[in-house]
Amino acid sequence: MTERVSQNYRPPILWIFLFWTIACVIAFISLGNLPLRDFDEATVARVALELNQKSGLDRLLPSIWDEPYLNKPPGLHWIISFAIWIRQKFQHNIEFLPSEFCIRFFPALFSTFVVPLGGLIQWNLRPKDRISCITTSAILLTLLPIVRYGRMAMLDGTQLSAIAFLWFCLSSIENNRSNKVKFLGAGFACSFMLLLKAPVIIPALLASLLPLIWENRSRNYFNNLSWGWFFYGLIPGFAWHLWNVFSYGSGALWMWWGDGAGRVLFKEGSGSELGFLVPVIEIFEGGWPWILVWPIGVVWAFSHLHTRWGTWAFSTQIIIAGSILPLKLQLPWYIHPFWLPFALLCGPPIAWLINRKDYDYVLARKILSIIPYVISFIGLSLLILSLLLKFNLLNWGEEYFNIIFSISSGWLIGARLLSNSRKNIRKIGFLGIILGSVIGLIFFVSSKFWLWEINENWDVRPVAELISDLPNQEIYIGNSFERPSLNWYAQKQIKSFDKKTQTKCKVIKETNDWDLYTCNE
Repeated sequence: MTERVSQNYRPPILWIFLFWTIACVIAFISLGNLPLRDFDEATVARVALELNQKSGLDRLLPSIWDEPYLNKPPGLHWIISFAIWIRQKFQHNIEFLPSEFCIRFFPALFSTFVVPLGGLIQWNLRPKDRISCITTSAILLTLLPIVRYGRMAMLDGTQLSAIAFLWFCLSSIENNRSNKVKFLGAGFACSFMLLLKAPVIIPALLASLLPLIWENRSRNYFNNLSWGWFFYGLIPGFAWHLWNVFSYGSGALWMWWGDGAGRVLFKEGSGSELGFLVPVIEIFEGGWPWILVWPIGVVWAFSHLHTRWGTWAFSTQIIIAGSILPLKLQLPWYIHPFWLPFALLCGPPIAWLINRKDYDYVLARKILSIIPYVISFIGLSLLILSLLLKFNLLNWGEEYFNIIFSISSGWLIGARLLSNSRKNIRKIGFLGIILGSVIGLIFFVSSKFWLWEINENWDVRPVAELISDLPNQEIYIGNSFERPSLNWYAQKQIKSFDKKTQTKCKVIKETNDWDLYTCNE
């Protein structure tokens, strides 16, 4: 009996480790099957490659095409440059470009850490609630945006894991215990964020400090000498920014304002025409099927602000959403930090569907009990769609069959079992939904569809091969914007052609999508 009670105080580590292992499998399958995309991936890769070519203190300051790179700090770029260095140890010809797998490996790996960390945060907020811990990790495992953006050589997936580590450390803090390691870990998490997208540290830290104040424990924390360890952890991040200011002066502020908070707050950009609807659409596209229980999670958290889970889940969701929706510049991946508090809110309602304890969360209980039937109906509809595609009764999308069939089957069967009167059957039903989603995601990442930009812009690799036959000439591209991915594969900068500034130009090749020129100024 004593052993059983003690186990209730331990998080379900085996389940969390299993979900993290599956997340790694999804992250690495066919990771290098598509070329690097514009703008972020190709830019990150080029900066990392140039860092790899430097030595000494020069490695502290990133560059791109031998010019200072002041867009983002080099935290992830350093790590990718390390991957390039490892690759060069096994491939002696350093003239070959690193593979797409090499460039994406560490961003993909780091993005998976949010899966176990999210479950452990839930465990800190709801001790002994093993089911909520498991459901939270499972939700993070199966969210399409986390899978897709996590696999790219972008900062967003790694940044989300850094936020998760910060919240895990701060939610682990307890009264009357030594918290030095937890404060130090929180400081290191903030340092890492300062080396990724530095301005994001403000809402991420605010979202986790407010619950501590709301819990009326802040007085003890702020008088606790352990806070000094938090500032020790901040030293690496602040030290790099001080070095950047020392090296570039006021130009170093560009990543905080010009390309940071100022740009996204006040300047519109391409793709931002819909304003706040961009992240809203991303939420409704990427949150299935868990988005069905999300409003109930919000209501439950608000009605339980007297609990740790209520204060953390509600405040983190409100602050993160409030820091994203008003942005003037909106891109789909800006909503990425939203998904961690989303999972913290959705975990307990899904756990209730499994446990069905009558005395828990009376609010919206009847609505919640209907949701398995809604998921089952959606699964049936998608299953019918997949069969229509398979038998060519619809003239598009046959290549999507495996993805849609797997997900729809899991949702249909799993949701039906989730509505069963027996708890063990409901557990199997939940796992059925997860299994169907995971198999569908495996088919998805194995396809050419996971990198959607390839369907929007022409592949740069054949053009890069053509340019490689002209190694000593200055090449310009017309009838297209400058493609960082083309620069990457051509291994030199191909600037956009401007007739007003270029004279004595000769056309190399013309197509409907692009033209190549050699020019003498």
